[in-house]
Amino acid sequence: MGEADTDRLAAEFEDELPSRLLSPRIDVVVNIWCFLVAMFVLKQVFWPLDLGNQYYLVLFLASTLPLVFLCYRFRATRRDPDERASAADAAPANDDPGPVDWFLAVVTLAVGFYPVLPVGQTSFGFGGFTGFLDRQGSLLTLDVVAGMLLTVLVLEATRRTTGLVLPIVCLVFFAYAYYGGYLPISWSISHIGLNIAQIVNALYNEASGFFGVPVDVAATYIVLFTIYGAVLDKMGAGRFFVEFSFSLFRKSGTAPGRTVATSGFLLGTVSGSGTATTVTLGSFAWPILKRAGYPKEAAGGMLAASGIGAILSPPTMGAAAFIIAEYLGVSYISVLGWAIVPTLLYYLGIFIAVEIDARRFGARRVDLAIGSPWQLLARFGYHFISLGVIVFFLAIDVPPFKAVVYATVVAALFGLAEAVLSRRQVLSSLDDAVEDDSEPERLSPQDSLTSYAARLFDALAAGIRSGLPVIAVCAAAGVITSTIAKTGLGQILSDLLLSAASALSPNDATLVLLSAVFAAIAILILGLAVPVTASFILSWVIIGPALVSLDVDTPAVAMFIFYYAVLSEVSPPTALAAVAAAAITGGKVIPTMLQACKYTLPAFLAPLAFVVTDNGQLLLGRGGMGWVVGATVVCGLAVCGLAVATTGWMFGPTRPVERVLCLGSALLLLYLVPTSIAIGAGMLGAAVVLHLIARGRNPSTTQTTSTSERSEGVSTS
Repeated sequence: MGEADTDRLAAEFEDELPSRLLSPRIDVVVNIWCFLVAMFVLKQVFWPLDLGNQYYLVLFLASTLPLVFLCYRFRATRRDPDERASAADAAPANDDPGPVDWFLAVVTLAVGFYPVLPVGQTSFGFGGFTGFLDRQGSLLTLDVVAGMLLTVLVLEATRRTTGLVLPIVCLVFFAYAYYGGYLPISWSISHIGLNIAQIVNALYNEASGFFGVPVDVAATYIVLFTIYGAVLDKMGAGRFFVEFSFSLFRKSGTAPGRTVATSGFLLGTVSGSGTATTVTLGSFAWPILKRAGYPKEAAGGMLAASGIGAILSPPTMGAAAFIIAEYLGVSYISVLGWAIVPTLLYYLGIFIAVEIDARRFGARRVDLAIGSPWQLLARFGYHFISLGVIVFFLAIDVPPFKAVVYATVVAALFGLAEAVLSRRQVLSSLDDAVEDDSEPERLSPQDSLTSYAARLFDALAAGIRSGLPVIAVCAAAGVITSTIAKTGLGQILSDLLLSAASALSPNDATLVLLSAVFAAIAILILGLAVPVTASFILSWVIIGPALVSLDVDTPAVAMFIFYYAVLSEVSPPTALAAVAAAAITGGKVIPTMLQACKYTLPAFLAPLAFVVTDNGQLLLGRGGMGWVVGATVVCGLAVCGLAVATTGWMFGPTRPVERVLCLGSALLLLYLVPTSIAIGAGMLGAAVVLHLIARGRNPSTTQTTSTSERSEGVSTS
């Protein structure tokens, strides 16, 4: 699978809608524009603008939002999953922006830069940035017109990148802000009401609107990490991570499955998107999984689960992790610390399921023409250094936006050294591999440096370009957060959620559990229609206060919401990561989704442990080391029980009673109180004993089942 094919699949099945495949002439214009924005963003890290952060955010949004109208189509809809999984559509004959798109881009530039234009103030508007801020709460005519136009353009940009759902939600909040004063005063959701000028002022001139925390995070964290990931990949790190993972486990029948999980984790440092990681990983791993004897659907589920795990895993994680740090006022390394144990549990579940499936399907050993791990480390291990740079600088309290720039510089310098010393073509994770074993032709010094400069330019441009959908979503989220701040709607909705849980709850303990279950379901449903970042922001402002009011610690609530927002990417009936995996393997979509759920089920249940008991804090590393290790071991046993329950396999095929015992033990172990741990451990032990007794009586069952499933897997593949 070539770079163009992989790019098309990644765009087709991403959270966002497919972007245009621009003609070379327009593509160069867009890349130069993105490159200049990237340089501006990097400059802001060390030499910030004198007029302050909001001034920078105005310039940032005005510089990036017009690109959405050039890079994304007016009409682009997601297809039916089975239709989409067959293949990505061929690009239209003319996919360049039309006159309307260019007009919208120009208007966006005008209204985006309006607050900072150095034009003398009149009775209608202008007056420069200082004059604009001085009019906060009493906007002039041009202020209101520009603000309304920007609102419409932000919603249109969001529609083009993510679909109709989020813009409709924003319009509902906008209407509530305006018409809330007309609601009966007896209704709990009624408020004093805001006029158009007040709404525009909140969106356009105050820090809670378009230039609030979401866009601030996008402009100061997210784009810098997307630039870092693009540079790392263009310097060859993505391909090294995949090959290194395959080299670690190549001597066993379970090696292909293990390497998929490991590669997904490592590729997460290059791509902040679970679906993009799934596509990149699948382009390498599916041919190997097929040769090993994995059925298409099982392989697709494994690819989707491993790809999604990249968003949950330190040290980069997903965009919402930066928003957590900003909302909670903590360092980013604190958020990384909270994610360590849940990440270990997530991949433990995948590895156990991989081991089980390898035995169920009778997976065969696959020999690959890849060097040993030590050889690869000695030659390309420098790609790990930039990751260590991030962790090191975070550990000494360097802000993450500076730490990631230092890491980007290190990755770029190693890429330069590679270009100068080896003078060979650098393959990224999306490039076609060299088909034979011959050494690639050495380039001339000039050609090698030219190739390096082109790759660095492309990486900086790609870092901004890939962040456009997130920027649009963060700007649109300003409509929601601003409305909630002005009307107090968030607290009202959280009270309604608690009321629903209280109606079914006989006591406080079950109230927390029911509230958490309702919240998880709501987040998963919300995540089916909007991207992870928007899902987290909406859930945080609406559901977060409800859980906090039940005396659940704020970090636990934030991580609970974050994990369920991410897991919506593998939740039927949309499960975009699974759909992308099915497109690669050629498997059926719904069975692939169910296989992905099988691999990720421990991740669906483990976050409940964060909030339902006080001991759940231990899974976030918040407690003594001994207690944290103990809680991790207990939850590891729960993950083992869940893996057996979902796969129907222990040391051989399990009976229904054994699966029920394993499921019950897992739920009790995850509750993390001494009584439930003792009972859960006893149930798990009973399941193991019953299984061993049954296996001793019928030793032929395992071999018969394994052989039949292996045959089925080979024929399906």
